[in-house]
Amino acid sequence: MAGTAGTPGTPRVLRAMNDRAALDLLLEHGPLSRTRIGKLTGLSKPTASQLLSRLEAAGLVLATGTTEGRPGPSAQLYEVNPAAGHAAGLDVTPQRILAAVADITGRTVGRFELPTPGRRTGTPVVQQVTDALDGAVKAAGLARDDIHRLVIGTPGAFDPTTGRLRYASHLPGWHSPTLLEELAAALPMPFEYENDVNLVALAEQRLGAARGHADFVLLWNEEGLGAALVLGGRLHRGWTGGAGEVGFLPVPGTPLVRQVTKANSGGYQELAGSQAVPRLARELGIEDIPQGPYAEAAALLLARAAQAGDDAHRHLLRTYATRLATGLASLVSVLDPELVVLSGASLTSGGEPLRALVQTELEELAASRPRLVVGDVREHPVLRGALESALATTRDEVFDTSR
Repeated sequence: MAGTAGTPGTPRVLRAMNDRAALDLLLEHGPLSRTRIGKLTGLSKPTASQLLSRLEAAGLVLATGTTEGRPGPSAQLYEVNPAAGHAAGLDVTPQRILAAVADITGRTVGRFELPTPGRRTGTPVVQQVTDALDGAVKAAGLARDDIHRLVIGTPGAFDPTTGRLRYASHLPGWHSPTLLEELAAALPMPFEYENDVNLVALAEQRLGAARGHADFVLLWNEEGLGAALVLGGRLHRGWTGGAGEVGFLPVPGTPLVRQVTKANSGGYQELAGSQAVPRLARELGIEDIPQGPYAEAAALLLARAAQAGDDAHRHLLRTYATRLATGLASLVSVLDPELVVLSGASLTSGGEPLRALVQTELEELAASRPRLVVGDVREHPVLRGALESALATTRDEVFDTSR
């Protein structure tokens, strides 16, 4: 029986599959000629020509320049039309909301930062979100209706059974049980929310140190200590969204912390969180402890320790590596990941010296031996992950030529 339009194997579906393959190649490689697209997709020249004409007519690709510096006649080059779609991302912390807009190719075209200092900003969360988004949209020279999708990254996670934010008591104003409904009413585009560390893992998986890896753990340390778990190529969020909240993990070396959600801390956070680094430096007799937020102070101290040659700084790096490996050993023993990515300023600032020490310690504390790497995505990784997440869905919608 002949299949109807839209069923697998029909010309319409096959054309859509070829269209998407070509668009993905243009995103990956940049401008390509008709001949090159034909070779990469396995399509004949006439079919590749028809494909490009179809995509150009749909506004999905643009003719841009010609090949130069090669033998033979020049050939027309094609690229994805950047204006075919736009997506937005938000990175929310207690101090500010950082918003950005990216075009369909992934290039950031607008960014805006909205300060939200203190626990009494006087501005409702919904207005903070829309103000930050509008600032980035304006910076991009666009309107709200131009944004196909928004992804909001926050500490903690929204419990899928209650709709309330959990594991982030330090984020004021975000705990109303009706917040998600209020955001849906205020935003003209579909939106999703995701844990900030999960978004960093997504950025590393798409663009950074975890590319090509289906099973990995990302350990994050800035204002808080957390982890993201990617199993079988997919984020593992847990029943309440709390998978990876490793700051609450009981570990040897610190007193047992009870009522961890009220304290917003736990054993691993106390042992190896950013706040532990200045305290450890003082105990080791290191002077000139940086002032300011713990995360910034920890990053400066660990960067200094990675470069300094004196005993005190070497001892700081070794001791901190042992503390990090103590918690990682539990994760590795349960998950047996292929890779562990160290991310967040308090970890990346230690660079290769800290990574090597943690690797050595972990090999003594855990039976399995995953490879440790330092994360590659350093500039606003939460925001980059939010954009990548929003872009993935936007591309699926915009590039679907079977409709």
